[in-house]
Amino acid sequence: MEKRILFQPPGAAVHVLIPVECGLTLEEIGTKDVPEGVPFWIVDASTLPADRAFREAWELDPEGLGPASGQGGEA
Repeated sequence: MEKRILFQPPGAAVHVLIPVECGLTLEEIGTKDVPEGVPFWIVDASTLPADRAFREAWELDPEGLGPASGQGGEA
């Protein structure tokens, strides 16, 4: 897959989920795997920085990303 699921729990670094083909949609994967109540965004993998050296310092820009694709823990 060329998509990634991004989320950032309060007080934590940005998390990047790399989904695999499992019979679920990207939205279903995000809902299942992102902590309850935390919004997530589905983005093209190519939009992420290639240099991962400072990945712990990454922060999400919700305004720049637009509306969240979903929220963790939703049924």
